[in-house]
Amino acid sequence: MMKKKSFAKFLTTATVSLGLAGMAASAWAGSLEDVMKARGLTQKDLLAAAKTYTPTGGRDEFVVFSSGGQSGQVIVYGIPSMRILKYIGVFTPEPWQGYGFDDESKAVLAQGKIKGKTINFGDTHHPAISETNGSTDGQYLFINDKANPRLAVIDLKDFETKQIVVNPIMKSEHGGAFASPNTDYIMEASQYPAPFENGYVPLSKFNEKYRGLVSYWKFNRKEGRIDPTKSFSVELPPYSQDLSDFGKGPSDGWSFTNSFCTERYVGGIEKGRPPFEAGCSQKDTDFVHMINWKKAAELFAAGKTKKVNGMDVIMMDTAIKEGILFLIPEPKSPHGVDVTPDGKYFIVAGKLDTHASVYDFAKIKALIDAKDFAGKDPYGIPILDLKKSLHTQVQVGLGPLHNQYDSKKCIVYTSIYVDSQITKWDYCEGKVLDKINIHYNVGHLMSMEGDTANPKGKYLVSLNKLAIDRFNPVGPLHPQNHQLIDISGDKMQLLYDMPIPLGEPHYAVAIQASKLKPKVRYKLGWDSRTDKKSPYRTRPGREKIVKKDGVTHVYGTLIRSHITPEIIEVEEGETVSLHFTNVERAEDETHGFAINNFDVNLSVEPGKTVSFTFKADKPGVYPYYCTEFCSALHLEMQGYLLVRPKGVKASDAAVSEGQTYTKADYDKQLKNNIATQGVIDSVVGYITSRNFKSFKPVVALVEDATDQLNFAADAKKKSEAFAAKKDYNNATLWAQQWFQYQVKAADIGLRAKTYLDEHGAVVVK
Repeated sequence: MMKKKSFAKFLTTATVSLGLAGMAASAWAGSLEDVMKARGLTQKDLLAAAKTYTPTGGRDEFVVFSSGGQSGQVIVYGIPSMRILKYIGVFTPEPWQGYGFDDESKAVLAQGKIKGKTINFGDTHHPAISETNGSTDGQYLFINDKANPRLAVIDLKDFETKQIVVNPIMKSEHGGAFASPNTDYIMEASQYPAPFENGYVPLSKFNEKYRGLVSYWKFNRKEGRIDPTKSFSVELPPYSQDLSDFGKGPSDGWSFTNSFCTERYVGGIEKGRPPFEAGCSQKDTDFVHMINWKKAAELFAAGKTKKVNGMDVIMMDTAIKEGILFLIPEPKSPHGVDVTPDGKYFIVAGKLDTHASVYDFAKIKALIDAKDFAGKDPYGIPILDLKKSLHTQVQVGLGPLHNQYDSKKCIVYTSIYVDSQITKWDYCEGKVLDKINIHYNVGHLMSMEGDTANPKGKYLVSLNKLAIDRFNPVGPLHPQNHQLIDISGDKMQLLYDMPIPLGEPHYAVAIQASKLKPKVRYKLGWDSRTDKKSPYRTRPGREKIVKKDGVTHVYGTLIRSHITPEIIEVEEGETVSLHFTNVERAEDETHGFAINNFDVNLSVEPGKTVSFTFKADKPGVYPYYCTEFCSALHLEMQGYLLVRPKGVKASDAAVSEGQTYTKADYDKQLKNNIATQGVIDSVVGYITSRNFKSFKPVVALVEDATDQLNFAADAKKKSEAFAAKKDYNNATLWAQQWFQYQVKAADIGLRAKTYLDEHGAVVVK
């Protein structure tokens, strides 16, 4: 660590040396041709690299939210750089962000309990971004849990999970989450048929008692929460419902859910019966379920529902009688139904077929209005004629799955699982335009805002299930492979392979980064999970320890580079509730809190208040510290929890100092502080002589530096007061604290100066 006596000199030279960094490039030996030769690269490789390269300090054009599969999380990365930016804890505790460790996020996870049982695993599948008029608006993200039918709401103002709702009827689901064009409802479809009741029902009652379900969860945008009391479901036959989509434009008000295993086959390989995969793939077609959800909402409002496990359900006979539920044959074993941007068509591709089928909504609506049906299913649901419903069918490859749309009219991309390809084709004219090989076995694919009314084109990501030989070997469990493809021209070009080392991503959605407006700090004392002021918020100087209702509440603060209080002493057996407020104002100055033996890490972003409640069940000494490297004296940001044995009184003995200081020490420190302040003043003069108010990040830095200098002024007063009493021990230590605040202010000032230099600030005359 640098000696404090040289710090002022260091600051002076640092302001000069900042300008030398750019000269490093001139020392770079070798040409581009040399690099290509040394690394075995081609011009095609360099072109691909140039298309994905994002310079240092640069930002991506698009942000992706990908399901994290069995991790129970959401993965966030940028395009075109493919840099992973964040993992969002959703259904699973995530210690880096303190998710599932602080009291506030534990309360969110507790919303996901099923029959009173804590579930700390989730299988996230299909994220959806909130929409306005069919286009993503960047306000909220929704994600489902296939294993334990639940939906989560993530607020994109801070990328945190705010709510988890449990579907009280479903036993599994795959087809969620899907947002209506104005995010009135979030749709969720069950997967494997199951009895609505929670008790035992033998498989011999499969046809009579097992059912499917589509749920429409009402979203209150003002509150940013799902309202279960205004949500409803529609009963479906015991087919395996799969993915869904909402109509838009002319098809607005309708939803579409495909299915498989409409044979209603029940396996039993252990009894010598053919397995599910044989019995569930025998027929030539399955069914698309069409539901008039707007009319269904009217039926719900009129009370034409039945309560099932506390949820309102429009029963199948009511749905048939009221004319809101219809079936259309679709290619065998499909895995996706995707409405075109204009809402005139929807496309279904079947895994056991080579075709993608384009359905014409106008034709379908005319058939329904004329009651022109081809028949009924065993449950009495009207079935429309397949050929009369189609616009066209196109042979796109073996094992077609999902579809995503381009900004170019009539252009769609389909993932081809068995052939390991992406097919580009024209769904208006019904012809294939291009194919590209991927690595390997693609499931979903994603173009930029490609499932909305206004796709952006430019890029497509192939979400591949296998990586095999694409990356350095890391054992039998391989990463998934997300491959970035350039779709801006007539021919697709593979640009980049990105390993995903977290669960098995299923689907992803992309949004223009400019639509996202996340916070950089919270209001002071904010409970981010409820989006309200925390009742435990604390300001500097108001830290306290209070006993109330049998709980010892510790109201503390965090700031570079100390935790207040630094010593907490309680008696064995006490319930302790720690409440820490990060009182920083600077962007990215997050603090953490970990304590030995108690299995906790708190993540406390600027302005945030978090709590941790535990029982001090064993006497001992438990160090605690900040887990985020926040400043030069991060390691000194520490403290002790002392748990004394029951019945033992707290000691009033004076603290034994490890070092004592004299007037000479104080004078030496004072001289260093005065010199340091002189350099700070010069940096301040440099900044204020420029148009720094034109740069929002610099304004925030100046505010933070001002705070640090105010803290320094307070420490200076205390130092001088002790010096007046000739208590040079405390005078020197408070002078050192004064100096530490100066160091922080200087660090911030130099960052502000660098920013101004790099962004063309000009001298104000």
